[in-house]
Amino acid sequence: MEFYNNHRLLFWSALLFFLFLTLNIAILPAIQNQQVYKPLPGTKPLSKDAKAGKALYVANGCIACHTQQVRSVDMDKVFGSRPNIPADYATNQRMDVWRNTANLLGSERTGPDLTNIGERQPSIDWQLLHLYQPRAVVAESVMPAYQWLFEEKDYIQKGDVEVKVPEKFLKNRFKKIVAKKEALQLVAYLLSLKQTKLPDGTTPPEFLYKQKEQKTTAAGGTNLPDGGELYSTNCVACHQANGEGLPGAFPPLKGSPVVLGEDLKLYVTIIMKGYNPRPEYAVMPNVGTAANFTPEMVAAIINHERSSWGNTGKPVTADEVKKIMDEIK
Repeated sequence: MEFYNNHRLLFWSALLFFLFLTLNIAILPAIQNQQVYKPLPGTKPLSKDAKAGKALYVANGCIACHTQQVRSVDMDKVFGSRPNIPADYATNQRMDVWRNTANLLGSERTGPDLTNIGERQPSIDWQLLHLYQPRAVVAESVMPAYQWLFEEKDYIQKGDVEVKVPEKFLKNRFKKIVAKKEALQLVAYLLSLKQTKLPDGTTPPEFLYKQKEQKTTAAGGTNLPDGGELYSTNCVACHQANGEGLPGAFPPLKGSPVVLGEDLKLYVTIIMKGYNPRPEYAVMPNVGTAANFTPEMVAAIINHERSSWGNTGKPVTADEVKKIMDEIK
């Protein structure tokens, strides 16, 4: 019984046992994981600005509402092309001795998952406006506005990045809203969040509990994906559910001469390659190319936009769109 009566022996025995367990249960497995899990081929390292933006992402509490983990359930399909695998997180490094980046996976989904936000919403203008005033682009948003990342100016100077803010959300309609360096760094990090394509021949994990895919029938009886669903996933953030866009930021599709016009090539080109001819509006990114739209998807979106919000445009077929997509490659 001497062992139980000797407090020094008890203390050192408990300490050594604790250190033994820590070494074998936490430290050695972590070292092994770092050696085994390597980044996927083609993974791009974060730029200097993106690294600074990552620190801002953590510091401003974005991890409290947003996850970076596409789960293997069909409802997460809108957030990424495949469920996440361990190799997706192989580039994560400790920010300092006290902070790990494992918490970037998040635990709450108050806001949408951001795993692939750089592909899903590649518009710098949209990201900046969303940071300045989330309700300018999503009326129902509960996200706080990060207006301290911006400044008001009387005039735009060389090198300034102006944010196209609708007049109703301006405190002073005679002022210009300019993004600070911190806002640009945070957006650089968000745009860097893209799922890396798996190596050729690698079968991605399947999404489980699959929902029934909806089809629509276009002119000529051709089956197309659900254009309304595609619009909600890829277009509604800027052009809004009512098709009226945001004045001073994103143009309306309701009554748009492009949507209702006869120049289908221009229409398809805008969807696939973006658009920047109108200084009063933000630049449209190459949404179609970034999201790997097929001719069927583009045709479905066009038909949805031409038949919604009072629009009465001529429906198109996937074959017509495919011909144009082949021309503009």
